[in-house]
Amino acid sequence: MIHIREAKPTEAPTIVNFQIEMARETENLQLDRSLVTPGVEAVFEDNAKGRYYIAEIDDTIVGSLLTTYEWSDWRNGNVLWIQSVFVQEAYRGRGVYRQMWSFIKNMVLDTSSEYCGVRLYVDKSNLAAQQVYQKLGMANHHYDMYEWMGD
Repeated sequence: MIHIREAKPTEAPTIVNFQIEMARETENLQLDRSLVTPGVEAVFEDNAKGRYYIAEIDDTIVGSLLTTYEWSDWRNGNVLWIQSVFVQEAYRGRGVYRQMWSFIKNMVLDTSSEYCGVRLYVDKSNLAAQQVYQKLGMANHHYDMYEWMGD
């Protein structure tokens, strides 16, 4: 059985490991643990930055994701952004992300006065993830994302 819950600060090292592995897998990028660790810890220290959620099977953490917030003046509510999704390879294809998605979606449905929707971004080359998101009813709308990261 897959159980989804908000992560605890003591689980930050596991989330750090997941983020490092996810960057390596999806973008062939080697993240600096000395930057990722305080980055993950900062979320636990300040919920305004976001919240981590984990997926457990038999008391083993098998996946995690981060939600952050975007205020929508059009909808007078917060849009939850799903970020930093990772499921351990041995547990993929078992519905772990589907359960995490359902948990987040239900948060939006249960608190309609606070949250008004969910968004995420996915690397254009990550076709497997795109297929998962489409199967769950998410759509690739007409917006493209542009960014400047200061480097």
